[in-house]
Amino acid sequence: MATSQDDILKHHLSNLPNEKPFNCQICSKDFNDHGDLKRHLCIHTQKRTHVCEIFKKAFSQSGDLKKHLQIHTKEKPHVCEICNKAFSRCSDLKVHLRIHTKERPYVCEICKKTFRQSGDLRRHLRIHTKEKPYVCVICNKAFSHSSNLKVHLRFHTKEKPHVCEICNKAFSQSSNLGSHLRIHSTEKPHVCEICKKRFTHLSNLNSHSCIHTKEKPHVCEICKKAFSSNYNLKIHLRVHTKEKPNVCEICKKAFNHPSHLKRHLLIHTKEKPHVCDICNKAFSHRSHFNSHLCMHTKEKPHVCDICNKAFTSNASLNVHLRIHNKEKPHLCEICNKGFSFNCNLKVHLRVHTKEKPYVCEICNKDFNLPSHLKRHLRIHTEERPHVCKICSKAFISNGNLKVHLRIHSIEKPYICQICNKAFAHNSAFNVHIRIHTKEKPHICEICNKAFSQSSNLKRHLLNHTSCS
Repeated sequence: MATSQDDILKHHLSNLPNEKPFNCQICSKDFNDHGDLKRHLCIHTQKRTHVCEIFKKAFSQSGDLKKHLQIHTKEKPHVCEICNKAFSRCSDLKVHLRIHTKERPYVCEICKKTFRQSGDLRRHLRIHTKEKPYVCVICNKAFSHSSNLKVHLRFHTKEKPHVCEICNKAFSQSSNLGSHLRIHSTEKPHVCEICKKRFTHLSNLNSHSCIHTKEKPHVCEICKKAFSSNYNLKIHLRVHTKEKPNVCEICKKAFNHPSHLKRHLLIHTKEKPHVCDICNKAFSHRSHFNSHLCMHTKEKPHVCDICNKAFTSNASLNVHLRIHNKEKPHLCEICNKGFSFNCNLKVHLRVHTKEKPYVCEICNKDFNLPSHLKRHLRIHTEERPHVCKICSKAFISNGNLKVHLRIHSIEKPYICQICNKAFAHNSAFNVHIRIHTKEKPHICEICNKAFSQSSNLKRHLLNHTSCS
């Protein structure tokens, strides 16, 4: 009878605030009720007497078995009164209701971030503690969450359990499948509040928002170029690392961006799906098609914020911006000289290779640039399309005309820093500098006498020819 009274007393005490009289002697955890303690002890004893007859999975408590069985029966008796979403467990419904009530009762004491579930808070705390208890047994990479490890293991096993029922494409993560399904449904749930543009993924919306805010938080540590998204930074880094992971299976040409490979494949398929309604010209790429349309409309929608120069395509604008930011991402591997454009690097490399692929059919003189050959051909055709508006003198190239105009303007932009003498032409300035440096690069092959100017060497050579 005394024992019974003790139990009644303990039960009464358990109902008093902050009193938990039932103590676990193994881990010192306290409980309000003797039944709770008894159930808790099963954790330490590993005793699991309640077995699922379908999967043979064992549980320490009958309640846990009941919850588990709902997986097999697909039973979801707990329904949200607000959105009618159903759940198999009452606890899941309680957590779900916090979405509607905006309740986040679990607060991080370090950064004050709030969470709907205690489990979310526990996982979040690992950001502060840097704890990564889940380790991959294959590559030893560590993770803070077991779910991240589970997904990571699929890289090794090549497992893709989440399959699209429409096109049978498989994914390693359910989130990736969810994003993919929007391609079929054309669903774009994420809307920009400024311009109302819609996106299938939240990450795409976040990157897009930087267009309005002009924010570029992701900075390259090598060249300090900034980007609006981490993805664009990763792609940019391949300029420095020379990494080109996207390889064409037909010709083995490699690309640093998957979209570049996709465009390249159209060369092999000869596919040109973008057709102009005005002139019926067809294009492989949407960007080329859009740029072409601007020829008809005369529209140049992409404007430089610095100099207000307008362009038909965004790609052309991006290339132009390198002039202002002095960006030179294309480096020569021989002399480390940098270039804004890859085409300029290719031309520069001919200095090292001595390659001159453009040959004049009349005199066989060769050139490293097509523009130089074009200019040279005017010597044979005697064409001089660039005419001075002041004196009507005509020139082969626009550069020669610009130099000539300094005669009329008396402009002398090339100034010697030693004696301050000014020159209209760069060539005259270079010859003058040799007076100070005593440099004589033009050498007679007969008597080895050196001269600062080629004209002086030519005059000197006449002495040898007259003697002979």
